Order: sequence, then structure tokens, then C-alpha cells
Amino acid sequence: MDKDSSGSRNPAGFGLFGSAGPQYSKAELAGVPLTGMSPISPYLNVDPRYLIQDTDEFILPTGANKTRGRFELAFFTIGGCCITGALCGAVNGLRMGLSETRNMAWSKPQNVQILNMVTRQGATWANTLGSVALLYSAFGVIIEKARGAEDDLNTIAAGTMTGVLYKSPVKSQTGWIYKRTGSLR
Repeated sequence: MDKDSSGSRNPAGFGLFGSAGPQYSKAELAGVPLTGMSPISPYLNVDPRYLIQDTDEFILPTGANKTRGRFELAFFTIGGCCITGALCGAVNGLRMGLSETRNMAWSKPQNVQILNMVTRQGATWANTLGSVALLYSAFGVIIEKARGAEDDLNTIAAGTMTGVLYKSPVKSQTGWIYKRTGSLR
């Protein structure tokens, strides 16, 4: 489409190279209705009906689901729990460090003491929550693969098994034997 032969510019605005956009005569746009998106676009030479998408489209391998499975979500769960544990532990370490060093004069040793508490508590909490998330995710994936179904029963069973294993006496017995004898028989 050619520019209007009068060469008029857009008085309402300006563009980088003169006018805000090309001016077209009414004769050039006579065959193009200006309402709706059903006609062929005079600019793209494409029917806009093909550009309207009613559903989400993803590039997926043949036979793949559009949702993430438990295995893919496990990485997000474990990482999120580690970061959450580190943040909560750091806040708890700051609280503990400030309360334990309350009687000290504000100095470098007090700052070092507080930083040590923050890093120690942050690492401990991150390790704890990351371990729980790892157990939960592993049990969830194993149960889902064994049953062949994705439902709430898998979540309940994975949570139950995680709690049972995490609080089992095996962990504390090993520590007790090591403290008593100095070796892990």
C-alpha cells in the first residue's frame, strides 16, 4: 500500500523519522472493514483468525502430559525447603545471637558471635528441611511409580512414611552407640 499522495504528516504526533505513522487514503482501506478481526490484515497479509489461541500450547514429546509429575516437582520442593530452612534458621540464629550477647559490649567479638549463630542455625535448619523434603519427594515418586496412579493417597502415604522414618529411633540409636563407645560397631 502506498502512502497518501498528498504527503501529509500526522499532526497529532511525531515519530523518529518524521510522522507517527503512514497516512492511508480512504480508497485504499475501502475493502477492509475496521471492526472485528475477521478480514485479512492489510499489514501482515495473514488472516488474524489463525492467530487467536484458545488453549495453551506447549512443545511436548509425543505422549507427554501437560503437567509436571512428582519427579519434576521434587526438585522445586527440595530446593524451596532448603532455602526456606536457611532463611528461618538465619532469623532464629539472629534472635539467639542477640539474646546471648545482650550483656556484651557492642564490639567485634559480639558481631562474630552473632554471625556464627546466624550461619550455624541457617545451615542446620536448611539441612533439616532439605532432608525432610528429600525423603518426602523420594517416597512420593516411589509410591506413584509403584501404584501407577497420581492421587491424594500418594501424598498422604509419602508424608506418613517421611514422618515415621525421620523420627525413627535408628538415627538416635546410632548416635547413642557412638557417644558411649567412641565407635560405630
